[in-house]
Amino acid sequence: MNARAATAQTPRLPPASTDQRVVPAQARQLAARLSALFDRDLEIVKRLNDAHHRLATANQQLDAPPAPDTLRPPDLPGQIHRAFCTYQDAAEQRRQLAVDVGEIAQQLTDALTAAGWTAQQARRANVHQLADRAAPQGGEFP
Repeated sequence: MNARAATAQTPRLPPASTDQRVVPAQARQLAARLSALFDRDLEIVKRLNDAHHRLATANQQLDAPPAPDTLRPPDLPGQIHRAFCTYQDAAEQRRQLAVDVGEIAQQLTDALTAAGWTAQQARRANVHQLADRAAPQGGEFP
């Protein structure tokens, strides 16, 4: 039998996008943890942006020559210090969060590949969908 005949007789699997893949409970739990970490990251980014804007505003006040009839805010150095500390704290929290995300993402990839997903499918999986959707009958996930 030639290669063409062998290929014609071999059953073809459906494309990955329509494949029914099993999502183990452990993978759903890991996806839920990642989803929660992503939500936490959004909050940290908001704090970073707020601190950045406060620093930029304070720097503008510091750099602008005071008008003769106005005074510079008396606590400008304190405002700068507090904004910088907030920024530094949020940046460190985000760094620590990135480590957690990396570790859990690897665990999720391992759990999904152990369940028969390809590494590419596992890396491209939408963690919010995996975390939020209940598994249909039979534990399969579209």
